[in-house]
Amino acid sequence: MITLAPAALERIRGFLAETPAAIGLRFGVRRTGCSGWGYAVDLARDEREGDTVFEQDGVRIRVDADSLALVDGTQIDFIKDGLNEQFVFRNPNVAAECGCGESFTTDAERAA
Repeated sequence: MITLAPAALERIRGFLAETPAAIGLRFGVRRTGCSGWGYAVDLARDEREGDTVFEQDGVRIRVDADSLALVDGTQIDFIKDGLNEQFVFRNPNVAAECGCGESFTTDAERAA
């Protein structure tokens, strides 16, 4: 399950209101950085075969099958700190993160 903290829910609703063709949020991972996985977040504009769809307060979150095991249980938040704004991911599957915070690994990868 993927959940949205109130600030993230509000921010994503704003993006969806500005983009009428969007059907929700697309959330997953891609290979990147020094640890292996980085988050991929975008507005979903189409339905894709194999997506798992979570819904929270009318916002649909689509996760591709390859990403689901790596992000299942994640809470997405949105934080403002002075002039900086960013999405923050609280992912229970993360075993380690690189020093710059760009990427992460999971216990399953470390055991392999």
